[in-house]
Amino acid sequence: MPDRGLVKRRRNPTRSPPGRANFLETNVNLDNAIQKHAEWKIKLRTAIAKKESMDAATIGKDNCCELGKWLQAEGKSMFGSLTSFRECAAAHTAFHTAAGKIATAINAKKYAEAEKMLGAGTAYGDASYAVGGAIIRLKKEAALEA
Repeated sequence: MPDRGLVKRRRNPTRSPPGRANFLETNVNLDNAIQKHAEWKIKLRTAIAKKESMDAATIGKDNCCELGKWLQAEGKSMFGSLTSFRECAAAHTAFHTAAGKIATAINAKKYAEAEKMLGAGTAYGDASYAVGGAIIRLKKEAALEA
C-alpha cells in the first residue's frame, strides 16, 4: 500500500489547474511532518522532566526541519499562490517561535513556566493545533493526497 503522506505527483506542466504552480514532481511527507511536529510536545516535556538543555535557537527557526525547508523552497515555488500554503507557512513559523520560547525557558531552568507554556490555550498549544490543520488543508487544496 502506498504511503499516503508522501507527496510525489507527476503532472503535465501545461495542464496544471488554474492558480497552481506548474510542476513535474515534489517530494515531502506531509503526514510525517504532522507527526514530527506533534512529537515536539513530548521532547519538550522530556527536557523539562530530565532538566536537559535544548538547542533553543534551532528549535525556534522555521527553516531547519524537513517541512520548513520544503515550505521555504520547493513548496513555495510550486504552491506559494495558494491560501492554504501561506496559512501553513505562517502556522509553521508560529509553532517554531512558540517551541523556541519554551526551549529558552527550559534552558533558563524555568521548568514550571515552561510546563505552563505547553498547556492548552497557550501560544504553543494553539500553534501546535494550527500547524496540523494547516498541513491537512494544504494537502487538500494542492491535491497532494496520494
